[in-house]
Amino acid sequence: MIYIVLSILMALLGFAGAIIPALPGPPFSWLALLLLSFYPATDFSNVLLIVMAVIAIALTVLDYIIPSLATKKFGGSKAGVWGCNVGLFISFIGLPLGPQGILGVILWPFIGAFVGELIKSKDFKVSLRSALGAFTGFLCGTGLKLIYAVTVIFTIILELIF
Repeated sequence: MIYIVLSILMALLGFAGAIIPALPGPPFSWLALLLLSFYPATDFSNVLLIVMAVIAIALTVLDYIIPSLATKKFGGSKAGVWGCNVGLFISFIGLPLGPQGILGVILWPFIGAFVGELIKSKDFKVSLRSALGAFTGFLCGTGLKLIYAVTVIFTIILELIF
């Protein structure tokens, strides 16, 4: 029974972590599957656990890459992408808006892409488009993490019901 309770708690933390940048959502979600796999009445295959672990790792890494890719896709130059990366780094170390706070992880890549592009092109419209790319990348990463968290929750529910 303890495995079920811990698994549900980890799944809820994983869901929260998909939205709150301070929590590593996909690893918590995967941990929920792993914990439930120890419960004797469940039947998770090792392949499922390995595939879900690889996806969790990939999503965690992509969460830091997607904003830069989106910045570039929205017309940002290397300066905008570098600014976005610097902003991501600042949000990662938590200056000054709190350690990985939601404001920091949204604002710093946006500000970084905007300032980097503004320094290079001195065009407000181009800089704003580049910064919107960084924000769109953040939203895409959040969406992917939510899909993963919901998939894990449904997997757990189905395993416990059937």
